[in-house]
Amino acid sequence: MGLVLCCVSFLSIYLGCSGAQGKFAYKLLHDLFANYSNALRPVEDTDRALNVTLQITLSQIIDMDERNQILTAYLWIRQVWLDAYLAWDKDDYDGIDTIRIPSSYVWRPDIVLYNNADDQFTETMETNVVIRYDGQVMWDSPAITKSSCKVDVSYFPFDGQQCRLTFGSWTYNGNQIDLLNGLDTGDLTDFVENVEWEVLGMPAKRNVIIYGCCSEPYPDITYTLLLKRRASFYIFNLLLPCIMISFLAPLGFYLPADSGEKVSLGVTVLLALTVFQLLVAESMPPSENVPLIGKYYIATMTMITASTALTIFIMNIHHCGPGAKPVPKWAKKFILQYMARLFFVYEVGESCKSPKRQLGHLPTVQVVSGRAAKEEQKAQTTEDDSDTGTRMKLECGREGQQHQVCGKTPCLCHHNSLLRNVEYIANCFRDQKAAQKQSGEWKKVAKVMDRIFMWIFFVMVFFMSMLIMGKAI
Repeated sequence: MGLVLCCVSFLSIYLGCSGAQGKFAYKLLHDLFANYSNALRPVEDTDRALNVTLQITLSQIIDMDERNQILTAYLWIRQVWLDAYLAWDKDDYDGIDTIRIPSSYVWRPDIVLYNNADDQFTETMETNVVIRYDGQVMWDSPAITKSSCKVDVSYFPFDGQQCRLTFGSWTYNGNQIDLLNGLDTGDLTDFVENVEWEVLGMPAKRNVIIYGCCSEPYPDITYTLLLKRRASFYIFNLLLPCIMISFLAPLGFYLPADSGEKVSLGVTVLLALTVFQLLVAESMPPSENVPLIGKYYIATMTMITASTALTIFIMNIHHCGPGAKPVPKWAKKFILQYMARLFFVYEVGESCKSPKRQLGHLPTVQVVSGRAAKEEQKAQTTEDDSDTGTRMKLECGREGQQHQVCGKTPCLCHHNSLLRNVEYIANCFRDQKAAQKQSGEWKKVAKVMDRIFMWIFFVMVFFMSMLIMGKAI
């Protein structure tokens, strides 16, 4: 029973004190704003400047539009100043030292973002202000700002940006409002990490500028947001595919000329790089500064165009027929001997250790005249007279009168015709071999040139890829 009485008495005392403090708060609010106007600058001496302390807290980077050069950020803006008409003696109001009231009740400095890029010109959120008994007013307000930012994409995607946010009074000059830094840098303790940008710092600098319109000084505070792009996304989605596609271009020289796909491979690679180039161009501002990745694409496309043109030239050499001129002596010595050994280009059955096997000489065919043939046959007949002549006579005697002509010398007209046909076939075969040898030499020249350009372009692609990837390290 005693415990219940103690609790009731404690609650009655607490509620009575709270009600009394609430009455004093209402009385304080009534006394402060009885003759107060929020339209005038709250200073007792109008010749003195009112000090306003500004402090910015960066909460989040919402968007960085490189093409339109606009930075969208979420900021917490704190403004602190001294209002000479909002001071009271806290002992007269039951020890109340602070009150919180809507910010529209008091005078507020017209601090705006000078480089605002928002087409709607939205103001800060209407939040409460905290007023201390000594007249200090603290106004914390969140704001989503869109500021213009000069974007330099020369080293995209390994670039860094410096975006400036300049705050100052729009109508009050430096003789009326003096703007001061709350901190030397922007507050980043509550910053939410961005997936694309890394914040390196946010230094603050106070500037006093005299504009052409007015002779009075206008102070402002400029916060420089130092950003560095996280390039992992662009490396895996733009750079690595381009590098892998670029290494396909030199392989077009390794493709056999008879396949008919050498030129189509170069054109396909060129079209693939054009698609990546368009993707980069859509996200970049149309400025004179070409991005680093754009330079890489242009250099690679130029190299592929040159390789395709060289492929067409080499294919013409490969398909040189028998009607073409023979391979020059300098080409035989320099290309077919030295360069072929240097780049390991050999024919089928030929290696670097065993020399090329020479084909056997074709047999020569000689046509003998009719008189020489008769003499040769007569001499042969004389030598074999004991056997052949006797045999012919016996055979003719057996056959009778119908074969009396058989005893005479055999006719050589069919023998001469046969020799001429054999000679014609041998000459055609010899001409065909010579034409094949000449065409083979041109094909080997084309093959050696293919191998030379393949290694040259491989080295070019490798060094270009190392240069672009070296920026990421």
